[in-house]
Amino acid sequence: MVTRRAYRKWRALVEDLPLPEPFTVPDLVAAVAARRGRPIDIGTLPGGASAQTCGVWFQLVDRDVILVEENTSSFHRDHIVLHELGHMLCDHRGGADEQGRGDGIAALARLLPDLSPDLVRRMLNRTAYTTDEEQEAELVASLIRITAEARAQRATPGVLGNLAAALGLDRAAR
Repeated sequence: MVTRRAYRKWRALVEDLPLPEPFTVPDLVAAVAARRGRPIDIGTLPGGASAQTCGVWFQLVDRDVILVEENTSSFHRDHIVLHELGHMLCDHRGGADEQGRGDGIAALARLLPDLSPDLVRRMLNRTAYTTDEEQEAELVASLIRITAEARAQRATPGVLGNLAAALGLDRAAR
């Protein structure tokens, strides 16, 4: 269960994110990758993946990979990516041990049988929201979307808005 204290913690994390303006999920992915100092690749889940799996994140030695359900709306795909970014930003382990191995390795082997599990340090499989980590990742995903929309609504349109943005004053008002 997400407590008020946890909510404040994740709200502060989202407030400190360099949310792109205008907001797009690919631009946020690029910003998070730069912040983490490693690329983040986005792909689709292979055919035959579990019907319960909407998205998955796994951390390779040199990059992060997010796979999302292919047969869904673009809005839902974006939300799945935000959810998986939430796991990254919250530094979730998904029940993994110190070497990053856990229950996710078996699921990964089923999803991507050609990928060596030894390459994978961390993997999280999005299927339900009953664990604290899943609830936190979902909260972070929602907070990112809400914060980006609120910032966009506060932006001043027109010439004055462009001038404020050029001078960096639009961020000071936030």
